[in-house]
Amino acid sequence: MTQTPPREVHRLKANSVGLTGVVFMAVATAAPITAMTGNLPIAVGFGNGTGAPAGYLFATLVLTVFSVGYVAMARRITAAGAFYGYISHGLGRITGMASGMLAVLAYIVFEASIVGVFSYFAQTTVHDQLGVDLPWILYAAAMLLFTAVLAYFDINLTAKALGVMLVAEIAVLFVVATAVLLNGGGPDGIPLEPVNPKNAFTGASAGLGLFFAFWSWVGFESTAMYGEESRDPKRVIPRATLISVIGVGIFYIYVSWMTIAGNGLDRSVEISSGTSPLDLFFDPAHSYLGAWAVDAFQWLLITGSFACGMAFHQCAARYLYAIGREGFLHPALGRTHPRHGSPHIASFVQSVIAVGLVGAFWLTGQDPYIHLYTLLAILGTMAILIVQTLCSFAVIGYFRKNHPEDRHWFRTLTAPLLGGIGMIAVVGLLVTNLDTAAGTAAGSLFFRTIPWIVGLVFFGGLGLGWYLKVRRPERYDIIGRIVLEDSGEREEGPVTARAAG
Repeated sequence: MTQTPPREVHRLKANSVGLTGVVFMAVATAAPITAMTGNLPIAVGFGNGTGAPAGYLFATLVLTVFSVGYVAMARRITAAGAFYGYISHGLGRITGMASGMLAVLAYIVFEASIVGVFSYFAQTTVHDQLGVDLPWILYAAAMLLFTAVLAYFDINLTAKALGVMLVAEIAVLFVVATAVLLNGGGPDGIPLEPVNPKNAFTGASAGLGLFFAFWSWVGFESTAMYGEESRDPKRVIPRATLISVIGVGIFYIYVSWMTIAGNGLDRSVEISSGTSPLDLFFDPAHSYLGAWAVDAFQWLLITGSFACGMAFHQCAARYLYAIGREGFLHPALGRTHPRHGSPHIASFVQSVIAVGLVGAFWLTGQDPYIHLYTLLAILGTMAILIVQTLCSFAVIGYFRKNHPEDRHWFRTLTAPLLGGIGMIAVVGLLVTNLDTAAGTAAGSLFFRTIPWIVGLVFFGGLGLGWYLKVRRPERYDIIGRIVLEDSGEREEGPVTARAAG
């Protein structure tokens, strides 16, 4: 295969973040408090009912199997593009380009989506607790501005800020759940039915419940994006990925189980399908800890969603940077700040796009939660699940052709194969339950265009990859090929790139 001559590229700042920081960034994108309060009531009220914790158990197993193959790739390839680089190596440059475009789409819209739910939480909490009623767009503007400022600097600053917010949101969920456990539960005690594996597949719509369980993990795969900025990426990224998947899974199972126990089996379904689904969490918090816990819970919904949006901003910026430094879109996207080592231009572009998306929903009179959050989250989730599916099969393709010394019947074949099949099933769950997941926003024009947008971006990426192969072979050769050299891992600033074959 033709090797692209070495060329100078701008590198992200090495040694910026360690294992803890990468875990914080990944878990923040999963947003435990937002995932629990947003997804668990839907799963309990309209999905697999009180078997929702078993749904989280099933999702933990599937995603852990997926992660086995994912971390096998992470030990061999370190690149800010993550999926983009992995798939281009395992399934070819054309598929890699299409997957990279889908991943860019997903992370770009995720930030704007989270701005919507942040604005909703901020507006309602400030009104309820302080009596101040401000338009939601003001909260959205504040989040966008603060995120842009933080992202301009070293990733370590963002990791520290996220760490504080993440610890706080995990603490309040853990304290409420533990209070339920220590008090012996609610009217049904501590029932075992919610964690019985077979109950993951029962209820009004088990598929819907399982989909929302998987949805709660979106973003965990972002660990690989920070390989170039981490210390010893070949060890840090695999560990951070498995810690994020398994740790978040155990936490979701525990919190959802105790939340249902605190309310009681029948009462949990009744609250979740009613007009105040957040009472599924607020009622146990008030009963076991007092009114102060409900107030704290509401404020932490704001900080938790902010942390999630900020983490997704960093993901989007790194994908734009990865594509930009290979000469696609605009080469300026591939530049890093001379002092902070951040992808500051890509970050600025992402901020502009997020402002445009949020502004469009606001100017057309859309609701920040029902429309902005829900619709963009569905769009991004559909895109990223397809990319995750392709990544599983890319692991098999990569190790079939490379590194025979690393081939293993489970790690590089069986696990990614099972993970890929599991991901196909999750995509099927999304498509089957698309209308229900969108709720009242399912009647909007934007909702009906979501599958078309995903298809257009993916097939457009395939077309671009094919065009480059035929017309611009020198550009085609470097698709997904700029990776971090082992020999230059700890260098900072512009260095010589390697176009991996």
